[in-house]
Amino acid sequence: MKKFIVLGIIFFMNTFFINCQTFNTNQNNNEKIEFKVKKSEKEWKEQLTPQEFDILRNKGTERPYTGAYNMHFEKGIYECKGCGQALFKSDNKFVSDCGWPSYESAIPGAIVYKEDRSLGMVRTEIICSNCGGHQGHVFDDGPTETGKRYCVNSASINFINNKK
Repeated sequence: MKKFIVLGIIFFMNTFFINCQTFNTNQNNNEKIEFKVKKSEKEWKEQLTPQEFDILRNKGTERPYTGAYNMHFEKGIYECKGCGQALFKSDNKFVSDCGWPSYESAIPGAIVYKEDRSLGMVRTEIICSNCGGHQGHVFDDGPTETGKRYCVNSASINFINNKK
């Protein structure tokens, strides 16, 4: 029984602490950001499911390995579920084994970067530049040439197939 508890603690620490590194940005945390899409909390709750609302508006996260797009590799664009802005190209997606969809880069101008000091660590939050919807975090441990891993919640995005 003790082995399972120790393994659980190690898994938790690995998921939330060891993999969390900082992506340097020029975003001033005190700077007020004006987003084009502005809705009331009531309007967001009418548009989004409870899980989507928690992630996009309250900076929540889905459990690892549970999201619809974690192992999804069709050709197309991933857009913000809050406003429909294109965020990531499928060509930039890779298998990261972290439990969330991961991309080596975002579409230029689609993401705002903000320092996140929650959970007792420093990370870089990624936010839709159009509506302010929380997407996830970006880390400096990506295996591609960019060295970045944009770790995104499936519940914060939609996939648009190139065939449409």
